[in-house]
Amino acid sequence: MVDIEKALLDPSSVFSVPRDVLSAEGLTREQKIEILKRWEYDARELEVATEENMAGSNSSCLQDILNALDELGYDPDLDKEPPTKQGGS
Repeated sequence: MVDIEKALLDPSSVFSVPRDVLSAEGLTREQKIEILKRWEYDARELEVATEENMAGSNSSCLQDILNALDELGYDPDLDKEPPTKQGGS
């Protein structure tokens, strides 16, 4: 059973790769989307830090996260997403 609270706070501490979220049993589609959206935010934050020459991991799994969200049929509402590197257009 997945610790949903922990997964929502730090998805990479619960799942090895974004694809694991898709196959996790006991989670609703909406919970999987929320977990992946959090992971996406974290990955975008890492990319911003890297762009600003701050120390960070060189491995971003952003494309894998976006692919997993796409498989779940997630279609972001761009009117509600902020226009920043962390999300939105």
